[in-house]
Amino acid sequence: MSQRQAILDLLSGKQTDKQPAFSGLIHITEEGLNKEGLSLHEIHQDAKKMAKAAASTFKLTGMPSATLPLDLCSPAEMLGAELNYFEGGELMFPQVKRALVESVKEIQGLGNWELGTRGLETSKLDIICEAIGLVKEDIGKDVVISGMMPGAYTLLLYICNPKNLFIEMKKEPQAVLDALFHLSSFLAKIGDEYKNAGADFITIHDMGGSPGFIGPAKYEQFVLPAEKVLIEKLSKPVVLSVCGDVTNGLHLLSQTGADAISIDQTVDLVKAREVLKDTLLFGNLDPVETIWRGENAQVAEAVIRAKEAGVDAVWPGCDLVIQTPIENIQTLVK
Repeated sequence: MSQRQAILDLLSGKQTDKQPAFSGLIHITEEGLNKEGLSLHEIHQDAKKMAKAAASTFKLTGMPSATLPLDLCSPAEMLGAELNYFEGGELMFPQVKRALVESVKEIQGLGNWELGTRGLETSKLDIICEAIGLVKEDIGKDVVISGMMPGAYTLLLYICNPKNLFIEMKKEPQAVLDALFHLSSFLAKIGDEYKNAGADFITIHDMGGSPGFIGPAKYEQFVLPAEKVLIEKLSKPVVLSVCGDVTNGLHLLSQTGADAISIDQTVDLVKAREVLKDTLLFGNLDPVETIWRGENAQVAEAVIRAKEAGVDAVWPGCDLVIQTPIENIQTLVK
């Protein structure tokens, strides 16, 4: 059985005899970009360059996965936010330059939410979907393709003035929830486009909406309801990736409806396995201290520890640092 098929079987809920190593988060490298003659700033606005970059890690390391898009801010750009692409040569992923709205009450006025009409600013969406198709043609027989997106709360942090958002969370919680539900519907439509273009699964990378960052109480009040709506609307399978120490919120993550939960290195895997009994558990190698800065032996040891703790798949705890050595990724896969 191919690695691709084994991962697809795992994501569909079938019993597997091995714990594969792959990722649904960004995992491109500087060496891979150099091999393809690409610069980081140029791969986000050209479908062919985006596809080459996304496929480069598999071609150099054998890691059986590719993730698109190669940034988390694309949905914000689709809504009208301006991104900084760091065209001066910095090894930085795109970031939103400034808030798009001052209040959550302005969210419902953004764009045309019916993506099917192509009335929204869809040029970025079209580029991403074309790139997914190109990766599918290139290496789709050997890898699984993740369509990655932020969660609704993370997207809200990108496009709304954070100071005002936090005030409105206290004074007008229903308005915040309404905005989050609206963004969830928007993201679900993007997810459908990714799946139609050839993505095998969707990864929700809710960095800002993690219970490790926002706290379990606010997560349960604001983020969880929106995540449940988004995951219910998306075609399966869906992986929810959260950052930070979510130990006290693991019981809430199990309620999201995600097929798998990806956690980072700050979480005790044994504890996570105990709580997430009926959900696939992915994780949780440290992308900085282990996969980037560590020696091959450290990476190998971390893989063994994760497997022994009961993960269903070995994943980096977050996006890979772009300077990550190819040899360390090869060790991760082996």
